[in-house]
Amino acid sequence: MTAAQDPAQGSATDPARAPAPGGTDVIGVLVVDDDFMVARVHRAFVERVEPFRVVGVAHTGAEAIEAVDALRPDLVLLDLYLPDIFGLDVIPRLRSAGHDCDVMVISAAQEAGTVRGAVRRGVVDYLLKPFDFQDLRVRLERYAAQRGRLLTAVVRGQADVDRVLAGAFAPAVVHTLPKGMSVETAELVERALREADGTLSATECAALTGVSRVSARRYLEYFHSTGSAEVSLRYGAAGRPERRYAWRV
Repeated sequence: MTAAQDPAQGSATDPARAPAPGGTDVIGVLVVDDDFMVARVHRAFVERVEPFRVVGVAHTGAEAIEAVDALRPDLVLLDLYLPDIFGLDVIPRLRSAGHDCDVMVISAAQEAGTVRGAVRRGVVDYLLKPFDFQDLRVRLERYAAQRGRLLTAVVRGQADVDRVLAGAFAPAVVHTLPKGMSVETAELVERALREADGTLSATECAALTGVSRVSARRYLEYFHSTGSAEVSLRYGAAGRPERRYAWRV
């Protein structure tokens, strides 16, 4: 029994193509890491991001190749330091076998030659260990957006090609929260902005998230400073204009 078929790690019959909540097509992911505990953590991270679903886990290069053949994932999270095959050497074997799944490298390898080799082999991203959930989430969300553009693209000319490729080369920017700000509250405020029908004021955001208006304003301004949110001014009959925030799509 391979790791990909181990019931404790994920069955070969996992519903990789089942519709996700809201009707979004699921993106099936194969997690490849030689460390069982690390693979479990990565699996948990992936499962927290819609519309991704882990369809299997492998711990060696050979298991990864076998799992891709059996499970047909859309995306492989590939560690490089595997016990039998160097991770980058797994990619051409997948291609020669006819598999066109995307590959995101997740590794502690930061040598320039290794990174260049990964780029030459067409990886969609390269994330250095150690990392936290937010680091992986931003890359998965960017990948999902780019994948959606590729699947729905209608190319009539160069402008359409440029539009599709634009996301493929945009760097993933990961910001560290300032001291005194928490990931949990940031996620609450971000969710409120994303789900808002239009713009939100700090007062409205505070009511939606349960935090104080001062805290809501601080997080909103933080997202504005990182470029994740945009600000507009609403002028009333008197007094200072109200700052209103919207998540950048």
